[in-house]
Amino acid sequence: MTTDRIADVSTGTDTTDAGRDSADSTAEYAESRDTTEGRIYHVSGGDWDDVLEDAQHDERIVINMGPQHPSTHGVLRLVLELEGETVTQLRSVIGYLHTGIEKNCEYRTWTQGVTFVTRMDYLSPLFNELGYCLGVEKLLGIQAPRRAELIRVMLCEINRIGSHLVYIATGGMELGATTAMTFGFREREEVLHLLEYLTGLRMNHAFIRPGGVAQDLPTDWKEKVSEFVKVMDERLPLYDKLFTGQPIWRNRLKGVGYLPVDACLALGVTGPVLRSAGLPWDLRKIQPYSRYDEFEFDVPTSTEADCWGRYLCRVEEMHQSLRIIRQCLKMIEPGPVMVEDRKVAWPAQLSISSDGMGNSLEHVRKIMGQSMESLIHHFKLVTEGFKVPSGQVYSTVESPRGELGFHLVSDGGTRPMRVHVREPSFVNLQSLPAMSEGGLVADVIAAVASVDPVMGGVDR
Repeated sequence: MTTDRIADVSTGTDTTDAGRDSADSTAEYAESRDTTEGRIYHVSGGDWDDVLEDAQHDERIVINMGPQHPSTHGVLRLVLELEGETVTQLRSVIGYLHTGIEKNCEYRTWTQGVTFVTRMDYLSPLFNELGYCLGVEKLLGIQAPRRAELIRVMLCEINRIGSHLVYIATGGMELGATTAMTFGFREREEVLHLLEYLTGLRMNHAFIRPGGVAQDLPTDWKEKVSEFVKVMDERLPLYDKLFTGQPIWRNRLKGVGYLPVDACLALGVTGPVLRSAGLPWDLRKIQPYSRYDEFEFDVPTSTEADCWGRYLCRVEEMHQSLRIIRQCLKMIEPGPVMVEDRKVAWPAQLSISSDGMGNSLEHVRKIMGQSMESLIHHFKLVTEGFKVPSGQVYSTVESPRGELGFHLVSDGGTRPMRVHVREPSFVNLQSLPAMSEGGLVADVIAAVASVDPVMGGVDR
């Protein structure tokens, strides 16, 4: 019988006796409108209504911070329950920037996947590319040439400095230090200019490819990188003058967002947040990749386990990155930047035209001037891609926010069967309630800034 059904599937209407609160039993739950793509329903409420219901008959107040808020590092929504100025409950709500990158990778070739993953954590795109390519190379059973691996290390450390500069710039601005923003973004421009000169793009480079890198560095790259290191050596001490020795900055961060090492381990937190609690966990030292075991550098730690400790760790990490870049200048020697295996590498080495866009005439002539078989092979590699043996792999790198892992599954075809990313921003967000509950609402801003989440990675 119709009355026995829980809901009418055609209208979404509750048809039970308990659900009939009006004479019109066909009334729909939500307003709708018909579009060219089908019927669209307008639904409101959700967790917001639940929280309000919990807070009734109480002196608590529930507010939204975000998803449109200058202090939540993108489209992050925090539902705060307050008693006066004290936070009694915090819940983070995500999903406003969902891009479906992992699923998109499964419909592209292995090489094309690089152009998707580089857009996840958009402040550290080169780390996304490196982690993904290391996984593909493990499945292929190949290793990039030494020059390519050292170029990858140098680019990632330049990128790490740029990411930490944004942390200082945005975190400082959110806490009222507007000079921090102008300083931080001034230095980040130096980073982006250099990366554009070396790779062709300021962000979302797609420069690191399975088997090596897309092309060799410009002939005068050493001079440009040396100049960058010199500039940063002069400017980084300014941050100590502006922040480290300043009592207002210290008082805003000290004792705020406390998260001890046992809580970090229980929540899976990695990166500067974990190292600020005293554990020197850095994959570059623990599980070296891309020849990091050949470099001399220190892993900065602190025992503060608060926003102040995380700030100190990140500032020192920038100095250590400069130390690694200096070693790269000495270690990078002439050689190939892509594997010799022509089942993976394109027959003609990519080179960019003088206007910075498209292929150079030399590149086109080389492809067209070789044999017809070589041209066909090049065409098939670009359009269809190479086949990767069946299997699965998990590859990790140490991104500016912590352990960035890629789980790749191949069924033997020219595109991934499954791609799943262990994104540090996503995991580290679990720590916000533990950092913020019991503190003041103003300290929530400092706690979020100290985690340094990037919502492109969270909602990948």
